[in-house]
Amino acid sequence: MVGKLCNIVCMQRSKQFLFSIIAMSLSMALCLVAAEAFIRLKNSSMTNYDIEMWRYANLLKIRSDDPAIDFDHVRSKTATLQNVEIRLNKEGLRGPELEAKPARRILFLGGSITLGWGVPEKETVEARLQQMFAEAGQKVEILNGGVGNYNTERYVSRFFKNFTALEPTDIVVHYFLRDAETLPPGGGNWFLRHSQIALTLWIATHRLFDKQGEETLVQHYKTAYEPDAPGFKVMQQQLQRLADYARVHNIRLTLAMVPDVHNLKDYPFSFIHEIMKSIAERNGYRYVDLLPALQGRSPEELWAMPGDPHPNALGHELMAQALFPVLKAAGK
Repeated sequence: MVGKLCNIVCMQRSKQFLFSIIAMSLSMALCLVAAEAFIRLKNSSMTNYDIEMWRYANLLKIRSDDPAIDFDHVRSKTATLQNVEIRLNKEGLRGPELEAKPARRILFLGGSITLGWGVPEKETVEARLQQMFAEAGQKVEILNGGVGNYNTERYVSRFFKNFTALEPTDIVVHYFLRDAETLPPGGGNWFLRHSQIALTLWIATHRLFDKQGEETLVQHYKTAYEPDAPGFKVMQQQLQRLADYARVHNIRLTLAMVPDVHNLKDYPFSFIHEIMKSIAERNGYRYVDLLPALQGRSPEELWAMPGDPHPNALGHELMAQALFPVLKAAGK
């Protein structure tokens, strides 16, 4: 009798414990759902740079079967990101569909600055250059091949995979400091891909433990541009690969060096510009340093928005003004 009572009590306690676990799990799940809904509502203003980049990856990017590219643009799709419409045509380029090939077609390759992150399509460096050529009486088509979170390996590999059939007469490598870095494959974490709560916590953790001042960032880039750095070697190989192809196909090459816009008054990265000038000239690229066009400006003048150090519409206008005479002269 006593044994039976003990068994009954134990069973009741087990059921109570199980119900408690279930209730607690449901409560936690409901709290997470509510928190996710709240943070998505909060971020609906599209003023959180990290969240907008996350939305860009989810809405306009797709995994590539080429590991050197890692991911590509979705084709023929449009999304509003950071309150700016990004329209992708059937080639995966930002902008309108291509028309009949004109006598001159200039393809820009690069990352998110080339794409014009945070900048309306008509105010990007590519659109401004096309307008400048039109005003000069020349029909020139400028193609925007920028993709966010790309380095040199990715955008050169993407050119060979997707764009050789476009037969550009000119290619502009719109080069940024990070383009020599080795980038890890993206999209591996399910929670980070689908949850803004998970992304927010991940970002907050990294910012807490990975605080970088200007001095640390300078050292980071000095390391990245050392002769034996893996990413630096790959970058040079890819630029040479593109140059070899261009020579065979009579394509004019330009390397436009885009500065970091955090500190344009006491600019700390001139050593990278000198390195890239040497590499460009050695491989037959015209070299255009865009630092003088932007130098002396404050972050408030040039940032797309607070917390987003991509050049805004003014930055793109200044870059276009610096590039136009070089590209115009190259076509004569």
